[in-house]
Amino acid sequence: MRAILFDRDGTLIVDLPYNNDAKRVLPMPGARAALDRLRAAGVPIGVITNQSGVARGLITLRELSEVNDRVEELLGPFDVWEVCVHGEDDGCPCRKPAPGMVLSAARRLGVPPAECVVIGDIGRDMEAARAAGARGILVPTAVTKIGEIRAAERVAADLLEAVEAALAFQPP
Repeated sequence: MRAILFDRDGTLIVDLPYNNDAKRVLPMPGARAALDRLRAAGVPIGVITNQSGVARGLITLRELSEVNDRVEELLGPFDVWEVCVHGEDDGCPCRKPAPGMVLSAARRLGVPPAECVVIGDIGRDMEAARAAGARGILVPTAVTKIGEIRAAERVAADLLEAVEAALAFQPP
């Protein structure tokens, strides 16, 4: 494994649907420690996030940028951000579960998708990883469906466990 990509809402930060207020950003438990573990190991990290609130007119691009800036302020810098602002019906190839953001992030990091791990909290994150040829680790939350847990390649109890599992993955 040469790079790790994280879903944002429900994985790195508490999911507040269509959050347009940077002051409301709250890290998930253990997020900073997990990310610092990767930084100390020299592993490139990125964020891949669907943000359809922009397409729906519920959040502006400026507000989105402020929220993402706050994420970095609280959790530290990321090597790459991939954000899809399209709605579900737009047919966007980057919107998870499509593989576009995973492929783009891998390309920008100079890493083959097969050497990336995607960590997320719902099935769409795992489907995007699979579609891109990456590995997936699911960290379930209250919104994760039982079928998504059963379908996941790997499930971890929390972010730190997911990061340790990702570090142990060997590329194909």
